Amino acid sequence: MTSEQKRALVVRGGWPGHEPVAITDLFLPFLRDNGYEVEVSDTLAVYEDAGRLAASDLIIQCWTMGEITPQQREGLVTAVRAGTGFAGWHGGIVDAFRGDVDYTLLTGGQFLMHPSGFSDHTVKLVKERSEHPVIAGLSDFRVHTEKYWMATDGDIDVLATTEFEPDERRPHAVTMPAVWTRTVEAGRVFVSTIGHKPDDFDVPEVRTLTERGLLWAGR
Repeated sequence: MTSEQKRALVVRGGWPGHEPVAITDLFLPFLRDNGYEVEVSDTLAVYEDAGRLAASDLIIQCWTMGEITPQQREGLVTAVRAGTGFAGWHGGIVDAFRGDVDYTLLTGGQFLMHPSGFSDHTVKLVKERSEHPVIAGLSDFRVHTEKYWMATDGDIDVLATTEFEPDERRPHAVTMPAVWTRTVEAGRVFVSTIGHKPDDFDVPEVRTLTERGLLWAGR
């Protein structure tokens, strides 16, 4: 490893329905091509290893649901505050460790529900943020996947949204954050709610903004 080489830690597991191994494997060659030495962990115990976290320039998490211990969560939060980037997509980052408020304050959002099944819907980029490096040069795009209803922190930089149409329970449309970034002291956090299944990343815009988000979050 050269002195210039960066280190990425991929933490994957939890509920198998989000295919954490198959989907994170899509991005390992990209990380290596962009100068990262990649380490993969299938246990949250890695979050108790302060030295490994501090040595990581980027943590990519794909771990849906499950439970995180206070010691593991504190290790993760401490590392990000000190400058380690944190990034992920869909339930692997925002449907993880439900009810842990400090974890939600790290990510900036928590999944609440999604309509049954997959739907064709538009992801709209926030025009005022069109120059952000994660979405620069991209346009609104269509996906066929789950659409997440989120509870989000007011202190996030929303880059893309989805819209929930009025229905029998809700007489008005609701615009929902779908992609955002944030900073947590010295660390950067990237979240995309898109990515339930591997072919979601066959949509060029989804793949591009996810790859850019990973690089943006890295130290």
